[in-house]
Order: sequence, then C-alpha cells, then structure tokens
Amino acid sequence: MKLTQSLPTVYTAQSKHNFFCRDVICEYVLLHQAVPLNPFRMFDYFLGDRVDRNVVRRANNNCVRIADEIWVFGEISDGVFHEIRYALDLRKPVRYFTLSTHVDEITEVPPHETSLEDEVERSVGLSEERLRRVIVSAAR
Repeated sequence: MKLTQSLPTVYTAQSKHNFFCRDVICEYVLLHQAVPLNPFRMFDYFLGDRVDRNVVRRANNNCVRIADEIWVFGEISDGVFHEIRYALDLRKPVRYFTLSTHVDEITEVPPHETSLEDEVERSVGLSEERLRRVIVSAAR
C-alpha cells in the first residue's frame, strides 16, 4: 500500500435522521478505497446552530463540487435531493446505498429502489414520479 497514492473523494449524502450513522458511512467509503467528505463529520448537525444553517448548506455544496462522486446512503430527504440535483448539474456520478449501523450490511442499490422521506414531495414541490425521474437520471 502506497500511502501517497491518490484516492477519489466521495461526498456522502445522508438524511439528518441518520446522522448517527456518520462513522459507519465513513468506514464504508474508506474500505472501498475512497476519501469520505461527510457533512456530519465536518460540521456535525449544523454545528449545533452556532452558525446560520444556510452557511453550512453552502459549505456542503462546496464539498459536492470538490468531490469526484456522490454516494447517497439510506432514505432521501429534501436536503439530500437538492445535493443530488446539484451533483447532476455538475455532471458528477451519483451512487445509492442502503444504510445500517454495521458496515457489512451496507449494499449498493439501483436508484429505483431508493426510499424517499415523507416530506420530500411537499418540501421540494415535485411529485414522487418527477422526484424519481431525477434520482434515476443521476445514476446514468
């Protein structure tokens, strides 16, 4: 193992409801020979509201821009959906994974098998069908 070898960077998108899985997500990415850019490891949960949430969202978007790929873990929230859409605008590859508290239980899934959190349609203002079209197109 050459310690100076370049590795791809991966922005790890996940719902705030699963922030407690941030370490297992980072472990998974590292075990797959990539560098995780995990917003909950970098900024915790909006830095405990010590800075405006939009500043943290802007920082997350900068990480999406820097990353080579976007990996989505677990259910898709409205914030994760916006990160997927931004990644698409940047022509970044997007991959989808299940989520677990154990790294050996995480698997890659096709985009049509992902789940949406209940509030996504209302929050984003798109029907589930249109949301799914965006998600599926992100995997191409």
